[in-house]
Amino acid sequence: MLDRKFVRGNPDLVKKAMSDKNESADLDELLRRDEQRRALLVKVDTLKKQRNDVSQEIGRLKASGEQEEAETRIREMRKVSDEITDLDEALKGIDEALHEIEIRIPNIPHPSVPVGVDESANQTVRTWGERPTFPFEPLPHWELGDGLGLMDFQAASNVAGSGFALLKGRGARLQRALVQFMLDLHVREHGYVEVAPPYLANRETMFGTGQLPKLEEDMYFCEVDDLFLIPTAEVPVTNLHRNETLAERDLPIQYVAHTACFRREAGAHGKETRGMVRVHQFEKVELVKFVRPEDSYDELESLTANAETVLQRLGLAYRVVMLSTGDLSFAAAKCYDLELWGPAQRKWLEVSSCSNFEDFQARRIGIRYKPAGGGKARLVHTLNGSGVALPRLIVALLENYQREDGSVEIPEALVPYVDGMKEIK
Repeated sequence: MLDRKFVRGNPDLVKKAMSDKNESADLDELLRRDEQRRALLVKVDTLKKQRNDVSQEIGRLKASGEQEEAETRIREMRKVSDEITDLDEALKGIDEALHEIEIRIPNIPHPSVPVGVDESANQTVRTWGERPTFPFEPLPHWELGDGLGLMDFQAASNVAGSGFALLKGRGARLQRALVQFMLDLHVREHGYVEVAPPYLANRETMFGTGQLPKLEEDMYFCEVDDLFLIPTAEVPVTNLHRNETLAERDLPIQYVAHTACFRREAGAHGKETRGMVRVHQFEKVELVKFVRPEDSYDELESLTANAETVLQRLGLAYRVVMLSTGDLSFAAAKCYDLELWGPAQRKWLEVSSCSNFEDFQARRIGIRYKPAGGGKARLVHTLNGSGVALPRLIVALLENYQREDGSVEIPEALVPYVDGMKEIK
């Protein structure tokens, strides 16, 4: 959430952010309620001071034997106490109304983020590698996977319905190898600490990272237990330090986690339903950072570079895209997408989103750090990025490394993770 004082002092900036992000919240009502709340607080504080002062006076009256006058003052203070109780109840209602509005106000986009209504305004920041050319018509990954015995979409559909994938044999081995390769890279070379979090999260956890209330319809929900299947490891890992005050000397803290991810994607019916480009359950390696505010944008560049290294080691051409305001998530202040080229799809496929949330998530979750030089605890900045997601990575590997005979070459960096296998044929 945004700081209420910030919203109060910058209403035009907040309104512009909501407009640029295609979000809506009744900011005028929030400001009206906030003014009403502050006025009531002054009144409550005045009455409480009056009650305290008169309580001392009553004590003096009783001590001096003026019992009748003391009783009169006691009756007067009962009315004051009743009024304080009524005002406290009114404040409670105002606080609830304010909260309902505040949780629907998005984060402010960083000044460097391009303004636009949707992904058409995204900006390509850089590209890496050369897109392959083929002397033949490249096959889509589902045909390659079927021909090589790597995938069985019909079996997945029989088990769970449409929108699910089943990898088998060397396909399952390829995914496991990619996970191990990425975890080793991020732990050994990039200094992340590996964690294995729960795949279920409660409402407080989902709210903390900004999934709730906006994205509830996109989540798989276990009603009996009031738990959600996680849409990304960002959710549990960012909540690892909920309501903690960290030491500045320990920052940055950076975690890597491999989890399954679950997304209903209620608003995406009919989009990219063939193959593995868009599925409801998938594997992902996620990177999460807790950093000092003054370091967070340098850390965003570093986190993005860590994710890029995965693609570079695998020899896959990619581009880095800065999302426009209209394509930016509710909680993010700035985001880079990493996109791989899909030869058979003839388009770029997102495999990672690397975001800086500044203190938006930390305020919801209550994560602060104590400055080394002393002083008041400050909110950390949180960042996360996929390092990277598996389905589209597998799609890109199969389609970019395919041969005319239907076989697929294994990238050199991955060969040690598949017991020396250099091709799938």
